[in-house]
Amino acid sequence: MSAKKKAVAAPAGSFRQTFSELLKARHPVLLIESYEEDRVVEEISAIAGDSNLVRTPRQVRVWSATSGLAAPGETGPAGTRTPQAALEEALRATDPTVFIFKDLHHYLGSDHRPADPVLLRLLRDSAATFQRSEHPACLILLSPALTLPTDVEKDVTIIDFPLPDAAQLRGVLDGMIEANKGRSRIAIECSEDDLERLTKAALGLTLHEAENAFARAMVDRGTLSPDDVAVVAEQKAQTIRKSGILEFVSASGSVDDIGGLENLKRWLAKRDGSWLDSAAAWGLPSPKGVLVTGVPGCGKSLTAKCTASLWGLPLLRMDVGRVFAGLVGSSEQNMRAALRTAEAVAPAVLWIDEIEKGFAGMGGPSGDSGTSQRVFGTFLTWLQEKTKPVFVFATANNIDRLPPEFLRKGRFDEIFFVDLPTDRERVPIWQVHLSRRLSHVPTADGGAGGKLTVDDALLADLAGRSEGYSGAEIEQAVIVALYDAFAERRPLEHTDLVRAIETMVPLSVTQAEQIRALRDWADVRAVAATAAEDRDDYDAPPPAPAPGEPAAPADAADRTRGGRTVDF
Repeated sequence: MSAKKKAVAAPAGSFRQTFSELLKARHPVLLIESYEEDRVVEEISAIAGDSNLVRTPRQVRVWSATSGLAAPGETGPAGTRTPQAALEEALRATDPTVFIFKDLHHYLGSDHRPADPVLLRLLRDSAATFQRSEHPACLILLSPALTLPTDVEKDVTIIDFPLPDAAQLRGVLDGMIEANKGRSRIAIECSEDDLERLTKAALGLTLHEAENAFARAMVDRGTLSPDDVAVVAEQKAQTIRKSGILEFVSASGSVDDIGGLENLKRWLAKRDGSWLDSAAAWGLPSPKGVLVTGVPGCGKSLTAKCTASLWGLPLLRMDVGRVFAGLVGSSEQNMRAALRTAEAVAPAVLWIDEIEKGFAGMGGPSGDSGTSQRVFGTFLTWLQEKTKPVFVFATANNIDRLPPEFLRKGRFDEIFFVDLPTDRERVPIWQVHLSRRLSHVPTADGGAGGKLTVDDALLADLAGRSEGYSGAEIEQAVIVALYDAFAERRPLEHTDLVRAIETMVPLSVTQAEQIRALRDWADVRAVAATAAEDRDDYDAPPPAPAPGEPAAPADAADRTRGGRTVDF
């Protein structure tokens, strides 16, 4: 099958203008890729019969293998149920007509099945006849899959049919609310902003899918409320799973689960709702995204998940490795399909974890005939020019492996550096992990909560002992301590946690040189994710170790924190 096709761009909201211009220009054969057959037929019928849009109004005839060739909603003669017979009938028509053929792609062949040569010839004859005919006629191929054999690709013009926009979806939602307003079984507890969020959450769905999602939201608890945004997002997950390249990740947790990183959290909180019309009224564009780099295990991936939860948006994860495939040309197509899917379900958060592994070395020569560079170029162009509210949350551990053009201004709104947690940041990190784990630890009398009392004194002691530890290492210390307690079938004790801290060698020791290099890079190129007030304890040099004591880890030995001190 040929991949070369002549396309006519039709941005959302301009389909009527584009289609009417093609009719007036006497384009003989058009192809529309859409699952929404009824909406396409309804829209085409409205355009073709409007003398203000087309000089010569045209009647509409629809063909399918089950109904034959007939007016919309009617059944045609049994003799027109084969595509060849229907096309022959269309060629004999003398009135200005738009012929819509559904599912004709099944007869046009595939990589495993050749096309019907008689049908291909009829299509070419139709293109030539309709272009010369005194009576305006147009053939439209309507299918959910864009398929064109080489024989007819030069005769066909592709026109985009956009998914429902926010106004159309809002009309569906308002109609359902009005229809159920008098019923005591369903309560509407949404403000105008809440209704807008529900509408935005449904972007990327067909009208039928959106109606199903709104209906489920209403009957979920008998109430339509702001919480039902998650119900609508579930419907989007189906579309994302079918793409095969993007993964829908259930947004879990909240920003309260992130210990420290107050600067980054404030930045994200200020942009909550920035994709709504109320933000556009302020002249604000939706944010492009952030690149978060820093020491491994310090909360970068967790923050991505919590961002989607904070904003109430679907979280999509792109595995760059899935984009690259064995067939020539398929990698570029996979990237375009993934980006198109992300835009279709916008507003959304697109999470690319450890992006340096997927795009490392893209700036230099490669042995794949330039495929990597083309895929990377496609992503860079989209990142720079995208207009849909897709917030890209990219994380990287080794920033040096990324090509320089990826880091220039305009690709991301901000680059944040996540360093090892400071003294003040380790306190809430210990609080989060101890509270989460101790709720399941049995006490001596069979209750829950454990023997250990988590108070300010305990947290301060543990934070002081764990200087130079990452958040992941603190979590692992809690788990190791719990294993010790579990082995003896007793409640967790303070000494278990102290022992776990003392026996662990943190990353700040094993990779001290790499961490120092990361900080030097971020000092002038990135903004610190840690708030200025949480960095105060690093202004003064650490005390020298006592005779015989080991040297302090990198977090204490090098008090220069990475990232510029900027408060949001």
